[in-house]
Amino acid sequence: MSHTEAPLFASTTIVDAVTRQNYPAGTLYVVGTPIGNVADITLRALHLLSLADAIACEDTRNTSQLLSRYGISKPLIAAHQHNEREVAEKILQRLQAGERIALVSDAGTPGVSDPGAKIVDAIKRAGLPVSPLPGASAAISALSASGLIHDQFYFVGFLPAKAGQRDSALRSLQHVSATLIFYEAPHRIVDSVQALLDIFGSDRQIVLAREVTKLFEEIHRCPLKDAPAWLQSDAHREKGEYVILLDAAPESAADQDLEARRVLSILLEECSVKQATALAAQLTGQKKNALYQLALEMKQED
Repeated sequence: MSHTEAPLFASTTIVDAVTRQNYPAGTLYVVGTPIGNVADITLRALHLLSLADAIACEDTRNTSQLLSRYGISKPLIAAHQHNEREVAEKILQRLQAGERIALVSDAGTPGVSDPGAKIVDAIKRAGLPVSPLPGASAAISALSASGLIHDQFYFVGFLPAKAGQRDSALRSLQHVSATLIFYEAPHRIVDSVQALLDIFGSDRQIVLAREVTKLFEEIHRCPLKDAPAWLQSDAHREKGEYVILLDAAPESAADQDLEARRVLSILLEECSVKQATALAAQLTGQKKNALYQLALEMKQED
């Protein structure tokens, strides 16, 4: 396809797949919306927003502007962090009357570092159905482009605004053996990165993902010691929303020994010492000679 040829976004087959799905009445639909690029919305989300009787949203002005981009006009219900409990009761009554209500935040998925969780909780407690329509996520988007290879991640979200509380929260995460994911506002990014450096040390890999999906998107990876200089090298880098990803805590020697023993104990039940050592080296990434000696010791212990 040439660069000037427009792709077929809504073929008959896709439209049929969207419209034939059942969207039961009396259901709360949690709808993911774009985190920056207005094109990052699913066809299912557009169909449901058109179908809904009303849309509960974080900011009626922002959602009204977003809906107008898609040619959608619906009654809006303000549902922000200060009134979630009260609004939940109103939404519950409308759902009990058989309406379809969509729940959106200003960007991304409701209830993930955004209002919405309390509303969903109230609806679930009342025994009514809640259905998710997945969409864009700043955390997952940044993680997918980070190159950090751990199988696990720990989503922290926004850190406390006060320095003491922030530092205490960070210290509690020092030994987490998973990629850490934070959200940060532009006016706090410099202080937060310095706090990460002070607490986690200079060598951990950090990924600074700024304005993900937007026109001036930047995704920069470096050792923590180099992050403050990168931020200071361009004044524009203190603008825009950030996702920060921090590499997992390095595995301690004690952890490595425990893992090696666990793997070898399983393999030695079925394999020779030599075979078990070779397989354990592949599974754990540890050196074969050290594993061989450990396997011999374990055999003697038995």
